[in-house]
Amino acid sequence: MATIQTWGRLSNTEHDIISFQTPNQAIQQLKQHLPGVAYGMGRSYGDVALNTQGHLWQTTTLNHLISFNLETGILHCEAGATLQDIHRTLVPQGWMLAVTPGTQMITVGGAISNDVHGKNHHAFGSFGAHVLSITLLRTDGEIIECSHHEKSEWFYATLGGIGLTGLILEAKLQLRSVNGPWIQSETIPYYSLQEFFSLADSSEADWEHTVSWIDCINSSSTKGLFIRGNLAQIQNQSAPKLKDKTFPFTPPISLVNKISLPIFNFAYFHKNALKKRNQLVHYEPFFYPLDSIQAWNKMYGPLGFYQYQSVVPREVGLEATQEMLKMIKKSGEGSFLAVLKTFGDRESGGLLSFPRSGVTLALDFPNRGEKTSKLFNELDHIVQEAQGRLYLAKDARMPKTLFEASYPRIQEFMKYRDPGISSNMSRRLLGV
Repeated sequence: MATIQTWGRLSNTEHDIISFQTPNQAIQQLKQHLPGVAYGMGRSYGDVALNTQGHLWQTTTLNHLISFNLETGILHCEAGATLQDIHRTLVPQGWMLAVTPGTQMITVGGAISNDVHGKNHHAFGSFGAHVLSITLLRTDGEIIECSHHEKSEWFYATLGGIGLTGLILEAKLQLRSVNGPWIQSETIPYYSLQEFFSLADSSEADWEHTVSWIDCINSSSTKGLFIRGNLAQIQNQSAPKLKDKTFPFTPPISLVNKISLPIFNFAYFHKNALKKRNQLVHYEPFFYPLDSIQAWNKMYGPLGFYQYQSVVPREVGLEATQEMLKMIKKSGEGSFLAVLKTFGDRESGGLLSFPRSGVTLALDFPNRGEKTSKLFNELDHIVQEAQGRLYLAKDARMPKTLFEASYPRIQEFMKYRDPGISSNMSRRLLGV
């Protein structure tokens, strides 16, 4: 048994870790370690990849890049390969993943199982839109090859299926060609939600990547930083030497608190609002600013933290976002890592995929027990009234009623669930 924590560090429980060195070994041994669930880099905030007192199938040893076609950009890899592995190997060759989330320290299997999204959803959709095929191992030993091209039902159940349809062994991905590792970026301060939506709407036609940081604790106004970027047509400029730092310790209390947050937010806004508007930025700090600080999750202290990420339909996006920000300010809680962006109309097809046309707000909150739970219940009400949903990849406490209301294809999905797979999340939301 080994002790496992999620990225949110909300629990510290024992698991039986099973590693497979090759796909053939997984095929031979998986059925001996049931029930279980796949576990990659441990970057999920909640309980999607936990199976307390049970088996976890460690996938990071299945991390080979099997083949790559330099002409077509098609990558065949094992599911335990990380997005960082892929980028650091293939960006120098002129190819990049079309969609990545806010960290590249996740596995391909995890990216598929959670159908992750990035800053360019309006232009490229979610990760699953660029998955060509999946090799899936069921716990009874059956191997299923399913593909996007064939519009396979197994493919769309596995895409966003939170690891419950089987163990992903391999995948084929369509990468995109790039001239180099550079992003031409602009940072624009905004001073109201109306201004944010105006920037988002006017940027979609000409800018591939759009996102914003929002100050969710300022009681007098709503302000933030709108960031947009395009891949730069620059080939020969030398890349910077990227230096990673490590958060050195777990403080006795959260460093994100009522005293520090106003100072953090004030300094962050004004420092970035004064930056040169147009900058050339390497893709790693642009896409993954927190990856340069290893173990940054420790700053929330021994009780850990939650991430609450919602999406609501665009037609009610302004009103629902206003209500959520109002509720957060009223509660006295706050988030430094607060991200607001719009999703485009590109549907991935995943039966349990999170992205949908609308507005998504992602917030990190220190775990303060009952006070934090009360705030989440109030935010849940706003999301459900708006006919929105929460992101399963980051969830640790969503009520079953909200899950069933916001993921209407759940009964269709259950036909493809593998009975040999169980997780803390599946027991909490599905009862299995």
